[in-house]
Amino acid sequence: MKDRIALVTGASKGIGKAIADVFSERGAILLTPAHSELDLASNASIDRYLSGITGGVDILVNNAGINPLGTAEDYTDDDLNSIVQVNLTAPMRLIRGLLPQMRAKRYGRIVNISSVWSLVSKPNRFAYSTVKAAVNGMTRAAAVECASCGILVNAVAPGYVNTELTRKNNSECDLLAIARTIPAGRLAEPSEIAAVAAFLASAKNTYITGQTICVDGGYTCL
Repeated sequence: MKDRIALVTGASKGIGKAIADVFSERGAILLTPAHSELDLASNASIDRYLSGITGGVDILVNNAGINPLGTAEDYTDDDLNSIVQVNLTAPMRLIRGLLPQMRAKRYGRIVNISSVWSLVSKPNRFAYSTVKAAVNGMTRAAAVECASCGILVNAVAPGYVNTELTRKNNSECDLLAIARTIPAGRLAEPSEIAAVAAFLASAKNTYITGQTICVDGGYTCL
């Protein structure tokens, strides 16, 4: 990964920060735009950011996302448009914008951060499960289109992860109860998700493409 240019969205905390940290340790040149530089809710902002990238990007990690909880009846049109825009349309636009430079180099690695809720679901995940399942489909389609150009596209689907947001939304009792539902008996650490993303994004990955890899301690096996 040394001297590879890597764009990681949502790198200020949680899984995104862990990914950026391991990329930096492995010598990547990081692009970690702040919200003021790259607002995924705005197509105009995405286009402006892409127009400012002149040297190309070797690695793209679509990590940033939102997860407003609610049932099918809860969401307004604005709510639905927002989650589709940030979690699906923005990654699609970033991939579309960066692919020509990757094709020219005949090298690229794209990692989309999906979720176990793309494969299974639970109450109040109507929109999130739908959109993350679409991210998996986008991953497969892009992989098929790009494999002949040396561009590998994969998704990582984390389960429960020990992040600041997880601890904010769950009490200690909740977290203990969640851990009991996971065969591994605990939540993942962000660094464990980052390690999988780093392999998929590295030159050591030479043949894995179009896959959605669960990192969930066995949760989806139950």
